[in-house]
Amino acid sequence: MRMILLSGGSGKRLWPLSNESRPKQFLTILRHDERPESMLQRIWRQLSEANLAGEAYFSTSGTQAELIRGQIGADAVVIEEPTRRDTFPAISLAAAYLHDQAGASRDEIVGVMPVDGYAGDEFFEHLRRLPSILEQSGSDIALMGAVPTEPSDKYGYIVPSSSPSPNQPYLRVSSFVEKPDLIRSEALIREGALWNCGVFAFRLGFLLDMLEQKGLSSNYESLSTNYAELPKTSFDIAVVEQTRQLSVLPYRGEWRDLGTWDSLVRERSSELSGPGYISEASHDSHIINELEIPVSIWNVPDIIVVAGPDGVLVTDRQSSTGIKDMVTEIEIGPRFEERFWGKQTVLSHQQATSGLQTVTKRVVISAGRFISYHEHQFRKEVWTIVSGVGSVCIDGIMQTVNPGEVIVVESGTKHYIGAVEGDLEFIESQIGHIVSETDIIRYEFPDSI
Repeated sequence: MRMILLSGGSGKRLWPLSNESRPKQFLTILRHDERPESMLQRIWRQLSEANLAGEAYFSTSGTQAELIRGQIGADAVVIEEPTRRDTFPAISLAAAYLHDQAGASRDEIVGVMPVDGYAGDEFFEHLRRLPSILEQSGSDIALMGAVPTEPSDKYGYIVPSSSPSPNQPYLRVSSFVEKPDLIRSEALIREGALWNCGVFAFRLGFLLDMLEQKGLSSNYESLSTNYAELPKTSFDIAVVEQTRQLSVLPYRGEWRDLGTWDSLVRERSSELSGPGYISEASHDSHIINELEIPVSIWNVPDIIVVAGPDGVLVTDRQSSTGIKDMVTEIEIGPRFEERFWGKQTVLSHQQATSGLQTVTKRVVISAGRFISYHEHQFRKEVWTIVSGVGSVCIDGIMQTVNPGEVIVVESGTKHYIGAVEGDLEFIESQIGHIVSETDIIRYEFPDSI
């Protein structure tokens, strides 16, 4: 079974640590063997342990391709969306890629799952059973459904049309209910409804045929070229809910969506992450602090404090579900970004009356990585090396840089910088009347690098 791994999201539900440039699946705030781990890395590790990662393909857009390769490895296969749409266009493009570019036959079974879920290892053993469920049931799509542990208005529900049987591991699907209130959730659970995990499988030819039935191309190049014209809708609405032959494999085990700070801190073994202090009277309170200054909670129970370069959040645990609406309303711009080569934080952005802008950033390049060879037309950059040993190339001339050194890169100058010994940290000042992330021209590395 080939796997399509969906990596999307706007990064608003776990603000201030997540943002447009670093959605929640990339936050390294989980733990495995006493080491930090992101949701993406956890899913990939579990897929690898279940021997499902060898034929896995990531579907994403924007800068997430860079983040995926930074966390998983440069060999990760990423199918990039030309623009952010929704799950129906994303899965359709990925399916066409599998057929046209990766050599998958129409009879091959394709599994789909998001990369921001949280499940026990046994979930992935269940996932391996989906191809056999398709065969046994004769269904067009086989889904995974988690047996609810409590009424919840955070999840969609799969309503079966049949009762469990010892001789039949799957159930037929009757209908879907999207995020009902708690009273309706209780009734659905009594009816045997399952949480919709967003995980399913189908034969590749089924989706390719459906695209053509909808008057859409099933050719990868054509879909990619005309991607912006595809319906911006979910796969559930466009395909799953329009399909009659559906089955679901019930799963009894650990599964949840870590979509709020309250749900996420439940998975953490420590109440304090980063510099800070929580008093004894502040029971069930948590601090997640990415800043270098201490954050403290004094005699306030049941709250979560999250501090990062983009801002500071203080929320009651049960009220943390509404953060997305708050972030949308106040239009908070990201100040922190992760890239394939490391990370950067905007420290200040100033503009003189003359229109000259100065953007100051703290940049950390991970050991052994580098920023590409490029130039800027409208700004110059000044780098002050803080720690580590780096390699710099300016217009083809190489040099080694050490802490305390200052490098000036004029506009129109080709340049490159990489970390040679350990992480390389420096303060970067971007100066110009136009300071934009789009002001960049990339080049092949010269032979001297």
